[in-house]
Amino acid sequence: MVIGATGQIGRAAVRALAEDGWAVTAVSRGGGRDGDLPGGVRELRADREDDAALGAVLGDGVDLVVDTVAYGQAHARQLASFADRVGSAVVISSGAVYEDAEGRGFDTQGEPDGAPRYPVPIAESQRTVAPGDATYSTRKVGLERELLALGGRLPVTLLRAGAVHGPHCRTPRELYFVKRNLDGRRTRVLAYGGRSRFHPVGVRNLAELVRLAAARPGSRVLNAGDPEAPTIAEIGAEIDAVMGVETETVLVEGAPPAPNVGDTPWSIKHPVVYDMAAAERELGYRPVMTYADSLPETVGWLTDRLREGRGWEEAFPAMVRSYTTGLFDYAAEDAWLAGRG
Repeated sequence: MVIGATGQIGRAAVRALAEDGWAVTAVSRGGGRDGDLPGGVRELRADREDDAALGAVLGDGVDLVVDTVAYGQAHARQLASFADRVGSAVVISSGAVYEDAEGRGFDTQGEPDGAPRYPVPIAESQRTVAPGDATYSTRKVGLERELLALGGRLPVTLLRAGAVHGPHCRTPRELYFVKRNLDGRRTRVLAYGGRSRFHPVGVRNLAELVRLAAARPGSRVLNAGDPEAPTIAEIGAEIDAVMGVETETVLVEGAPPAPNVGDTPWSIKHPVVYDMAAAERELGYRPVMTYADSLPETVGWLTDRLREGRGWEEAFPAMVRSYTTGLFDYAAEDAWLAGRG
């Protein structure tokens, strides 16, 4: 049973498991037939916040639950309540749970001197933030600890995902470059010398990790990332190549030079790169595609969404909520470019 089956990760997980021979039940709030899901997949409607509804679709039990939307201790306890009806579970967590030796993490990025400096690469043994209800990161840690405490009652693989990319993403970082190219912007500004690295994970690579963990039940935490972590400058160049455009990139050392200038969804002071050795060792993980391989499909999907006649804010409302800075403040950028000489 895949919970959140019509979301970005859920769609890919359902397909990977079905193609691997699993009889899959796809559970989502909307239910109904989704054209992206393979034939033979059973689709049911249930809100994962409703314990009774989730228990009803679980029925007499399943060999595997894949939970793509679990978030916080309450969801962990809900899964624990069904432990006697579940063989094992794979649950999506996040690489945002890590903090550095000074206690800085994703939640402190916007604070003075709050940018975390992680080891490169970050292993699963790296310390995490304390569990709690305050932020996305603290709630994911709460989820992890509750589930790992179940031990043999319910074997759970937790996948700490990097920056998820691919079609059907609610907050697609690639939108930053795709929309600018479609708008005819041929000059861009990148802070931190264009060297920012925020480890991505393609949704198909994440689904491959789900598939492998499903076949090897156990209680573990594993990073989930692509085979490489390109810099933001490299990402921009790769998207340009897919779209067949040429641009000039103005690199700025240090932080964004002005409000809404040089700041992107990848812009971070120090690199975030995840160590994938444990997944390779424990699951035999081999990525099914590189970041560059995935871009034509992602760029095509984004281009189609933007050409449906809606503004980007309407097409991607979650993106607006996640990035409060002006991602496409062209006036501010032009003013800074004009005055930099």
